[in-house]
Amino acid sequence: MPRVQMKAELIRHTLSPEEMVAMGAKLCYSGSHLVDLREKIEQKDQSAFVQKIMGMGHESVLEHASFTFAVEGVSRVLLAQITRHRLASFSVQSQRYVSYADGFGYILPPQIEALGDEAVEEYRREMAQMEAWYRVWQEKLGQRGEASNEDARFVLPGACETRFLVTMNVRELRHFFGLRMCERAQWEIRALATEMHRQCMEVAPALFKDAGPGCLRGACPEGSKSCGKRQEVILRRQQLLKEMHLQE
Repeated sequence: MPRVQMKAELIRHTLSPEEMVAMGAKLCYSGSHLVDLREKIEQKDQSAFVQKIMGMGHESVLEHASFTFAVEGVSRVLLAQITRHRLASFSVQSQRYVSYADGFGYILPPQIEALGDEAVEEYRREMAQMEAWYRVWQEKLGQRGEASNEDARFVLPGACETRFLVTMNVRELRHFFGLRMCERAQWEIRALATEMHRQCMEVAPALFKDAGPGCLRGACPEGSKSCGKRQEVILRRQQLLKEMHLQE
């Protein structure tokens, strides 16, 4: 029953996503055949054009490019949050077909860890107790594989590790980053969104350079509930752009 750490890996994405978005946008206003249009797009960097059309609010073309991440070492609490983003595709490790009789990984919240070793040990004991309860219910339910697991899993905690694949198009990713990279977002999903954004930036910086919380682009959309950290958020983004050699 180990404590686990978050891991997110970009495993697939649309080939040349910036060019794909540019092609979708230029097609709308071009009389050229698709083959000719594609050749013209491939001959020139499309970064400036892509940023221009996004600035104009022409976002439907962003749906032509998608990114798939493999995620593990995250909690079922996070899963409940990320699956609210309905314009995404998910494949999730099943707690019905996968048995946790040999133990489950768990996530330790930072605020609990900050309380010190005694609190961390108390938390670990509680995870062990729930693991024991799970095995007891598997036995009482007859050790019948998924037929037992499907009800025994009800005693598993929200801290229990899960693994999933998630695919989002660029438009939904930008929406996801806008909500979940905000300082007011829950810490775990904010960390996941931040890592996903970093990896997207490595592939298609023009599509994601300004993606993130609304305060990067203007006034905080949270109004009176603002975290008050706009300058800190802006400085972090500037540092990221500098590290990736994208600073203007």
